[in-house]
Amino acid sequence: MQLAITWIRMTLFHKWFLWILLFINIIGTVYGYDWYMWQLEITKPIFWIFVPDSPTASLFFCFVIIGWLLNTNFRLFEALALITLVKYGVWAVVMNLLTLNEVGSIGAAGWMLVISHGAMALQGVLYWSKYKFGVISIMIAALWTIHNDIIDYVFGQMPIYGDLMKIMDKIGYFTFWLSIACIILAVWNWKRRHKIVTEPTQPVS
Repeated sequence: MQLAITWIRMTLFHKWFLWILLFINIIGTVYGYDWYMWQLEITKPIFWIFVPDSPTASLFFCFVIIGWLLNTNFRLFEALALITLVKYGVWAVVMNLLTLNEVGSIGAAGWMLVISHGAMALQGVLYWSKYKFGVISIMIAALWTIHNDIIDYVFGQMPIYGDLMKIMDKIGYFTFWLSIACIILAVWNWKRRHKIVTEPTQPVS
């Protein structure tokens, strides 16, 4: 079991795999922004940056991977990526499953969204040990995340999910607490790394 875990970690952190992952995330980001184009066309320009949530999350992760390929850490992007990848990955899966429950079918495109967004959240967690962001990065990422929720659910710029719009107030409440949970996840990651670094070495008897 330990051998398998070691092999997986070596694969995940190898540069050739990171290049493949970067390519996949670039394609997903471009597709995501294209998917949101119809909503951006009916949105005031001042809100454009806050509308395409999922592709912006994968864009953050693209910068994170580029940093790793350059043997450095873009710490703010790491905090933004972890929080938003998990948040919007889980969010999209839940929204599509709610749509399935509401209308009885989501089609091939819906299931593609479930799988791709589930993978989006998973990749954010798989690189748990590689992040090096600190408290300031978490604070900025938290501000961005909560502010985005305000723009979405106070100013009405949330992603449009036809049949679910009638319960958007409940979805907004769920999204807020999902944001808090993801911010706590980032804090946990930092505290775990901080504890490992600062924990005194036990004397050898």
